[in-house]
Amino acid sequence: MSSTLLWFRRDLRLHDLPALLEAAADGAEVLACFVLDPRLETSSGPRRLQYLGDALRALSAALDGRLLVTRGRPEEQIPALCAAVDAGTVHVSADFSPFGVRRDEAVATALADAGVTMQATGSPYLVSPGRVTKEDGSPYKVFTPYLARWREVGWRAPAPSATTAVQWVDPAAMPNRIRRVDPPDPGVILDIEAGEPAARHQWAEFVDTGLADYAEDRNRPDKPGTSRMSAHLKFGTIHPRTMAADLDFRRTGAGAYLRELAFRDFYAAVLAEWPRSAWWNWNARYDAIEVDTDEAAVAAFEAWKQGRTGFPIVDAGMRQLRETGFMHNRVRMIVASFLVKDLHLPWQWGARWFLEQLVDGDMANNQHGWQWCAGSGTDAAPYFRVFNPTAQGEKFDPSGDYVRRWVPELADTELAGGDVHKLKRGRPAGYPEPIVDHATERVEALRRYGQIG
Repeated sequence: MSSTLLWFRRDLRLHDLPALLEAAADGAEVLACFVLDPRLETSSGPRRLQYLGDALRALSAALDGRLLVTRGRPEEQIPALCAAVDAGTVHVSADFSPFGVRRDEAVATALADAGVTMQATGSPYLVSPGRVTKEDGSPYKVFTPYLARWREVGWRAPAPSATTAVQWVDPAAMPNRIRRVDPPDPGVILDIEAGEPAARHQWAEFVDTGLADYAEDRNRPDKPGTSRMSAHLKFGTIHPRTMAADLDFRRTGAGAYLRELAFRDFYAAVLAEWPRSAWWNWNARYDAIEVDTDEAAVAAFEAWKQGRTGFPIVDAGMRQLRETGFMHNRVRMIVASFLVKDLHLPWQWGARWFLEQLVDGDMANNQHGWQWCAGSGTDAAPYFRVFNPTAQGEKFDPSGDYVRRWVPELADTELAGGDVHKLKRGRPAGYPEPIVDHATERVEALRRYGQIG
């Protein structure tokens, strides 16, 4: 019997997986495989590697151990696997990231030389990059009109399950020249469980208990108001179609949640259209902005990373990130604005640190979220938005519970409510004075932005 390959990447699940349907369509035996690319291992922080390894172990368990994990360059490993099982087709979910596009082009070329076809079906998004365009076919540069068109384009229902009809190749029967490796296990303790069963359970629980209050509570880091689905979406242990199908728009939080899924699609589309924007300003005019990179800037960056800036909400967010690999989205915006507009550092410094620390580190979301805060991205009115970290803390953490949780120096019960943000009664021993004066640095930030028009 002929064989085919199902190459898992950012789709570590068995439900709602169109590529699996295609792989099983002609009745061929299917080799399920994952290639640990040394380039991605090097660039991923330990927490993302831990989630990846845990998700692969969950996927292997769901396949009764019939998942082949190997290590190497995919353009070498995938053709070798095809030769080992005499496969004529490799099925994948499409990857639109700049790295993924380059990798897949290299693999497709190597497969073509061997007479093998690579077929992409589906993607990690509700609406794949390139499908939402203006009437003239050009891409959207601003989210609001993109959102309107995105809703019109729409998306398919979840794909049916095909797992019971698949005849899986047993990796134990592979030739000795195919070297199997264990999934990564850096020994990091995650604050969320990885894998498809955990993702589906977490989503169901959020729909039942958190979705109704999402629109109101999603900006409150002191409340459990978010779904914590970002890491599951990053690795594809659940598809956003599965999630969208559960959104009941008679409930107040459903529309707000769908809008966040649209933002995810938008940033993926922007990065796919302008791959340079992964590490350069989408709005190239801002390449000329004055930033600080001297010894004092490096010292300020270290204080920011350590959560020692003297601004409670900033320090709470940075410590949450260091300790858990997660940070509430509202706080991500606050700490990013602080780094770029109070410390005048390059947004790329912060983006790189986030990618090193975050479990859910996603190139499109991370880089363009940073550029939104830096004012150099797709936002139509960006540069004069300068978050006041104290005011942000008072508004979104009014009781100070979030700050007290992550900054133990400020856990003193006498610092009631907003006092934990302003510290009018003085600073506890061991907690630093502010490393900058926000009012002064806001003026300086506007001056720098004003210089480039």
